[in-house]
Amino acid sequence: MKIIFTVTNDLNYDQRMIRICTTLSENGYNVLLVGRKMKSSQDLKIKPFKQHRIPCIFKSGKLFYIEYNLKLLFYLLFKTADIYCGIDLDTCIPTLLAARIKGKQHYYDAHELFPYVPEVINRKLVQKFWLRVEKIVFQYSNKVYTVSSAIANWFEEKYQKPVFLVRNMPNLFADAIEINSPKLDQLPEGKFILYQGALNECRGIELLLDALVNTNYQLVLVGEGDLSSLLREKVCSLGLNNQVHFLGFVIPAELPSITKRAFIGYNVSQNMGLSYYYSLNNKFFDYVGCELPSVINDFPEYSKLLSEYQVGLISDYTIESVRAQLDTLYQDENIYLKIKTQCKLAKIKWNWQEESKQLLKLYPHHER
Repeated sequence: MKIIFTVTNDLNYDQRMIRICTTLSENGYNVLLVGRKMKSSQDLKIKPFKQHRIPCIFKSGKLFYIEYNLKLLFYLLFKTADIYCGIDLDTCIPTLLAARIKGKQHYYDAHELFPYVPEVINRKLVQKFWLRVEKIVFQYSNKVYTVSSAIANWFEEKYQKPVFLVRNMPNLFADAIEINSPKLDQLPEGKFILYQGALNECRGIELLLDALVNTNYQLVLVGEGDLSSLLREKVCSLGLNNQVHFLGFVIPAELPSITKRAFIGYNVSQNMGLSYYYSLNNKFFDYVGCELPSVINDFPEYSKLLSEYQVGLISDYTIESVRAQLDTLYQDENIYLKIKTQCKLAKIKWNWQEESKQLLKLYPHHER
């Protein structure tokens, strides 16, 4: 059985899709992951599944989406598959059309509430368009799954259709596999705070920088994004050049080697709409998998998980609250060690070996 997955990003850094495609490939499926090729794209890493990237002239905005979707549709029309799976709404128009034209199944993997992300929520005409696309996708998709129970419940209530859950969890004991990444040489000596993920709006990074003023805390930022340049400028303006370290993009296989060297993980986003409020980020489970206590959003999914295992401290979205929780973890060894013990217990349950069982239930087990 052949499955084609489609994304708009660079394939080398998409942890969730690498996990999903690897698991399905190892279980006998013929998997192709299609993404976008940019000028900065590195050579594709060898994976157990097939990969293809589509080059685009435009980098962002409407012209990018129009160009990419037209090229993706043209590509899919010449590719046969049993299941076409669109990742988020911005690739679902081509996958749904290809599936309908060829009489095949369509799956939708929602990584977020796309019409409610900050880039869309305040642009009413754009939001109206994506809400219409979402309605059509739900009407014609054979199965829908997503990353958090809050998003799944939201979809089920709105569309009266079952939505399944496949969360973004790391491989069990991935931190035990030491990869000698060149990025390790860029890490500061001693204890440091780690943020891993996109350097984008509302991710709480600017707030964290403000919280570091008049401290000697070290911060490592892994990733790039829309705010990359502005954050570097802010670091300079705050006089934090010796405290903040930008590592840039890091391939997923190298992340645990960096994460397990950190002292505190950071995961405090601003509530800028339902997509963020109902989110459940990769980094939450990545930190747990490396037994890393973290400072965390007071959002529904995190509060529910923290009621099972206290793997971090909840913070409000204020400089004072973030600073207070960082101070607690740095200064109170008893609290820190208790949280670290909770991480050790939680990672036995919150890992990809367990969560991938939910994925395999979604895909037919015949014709493999």
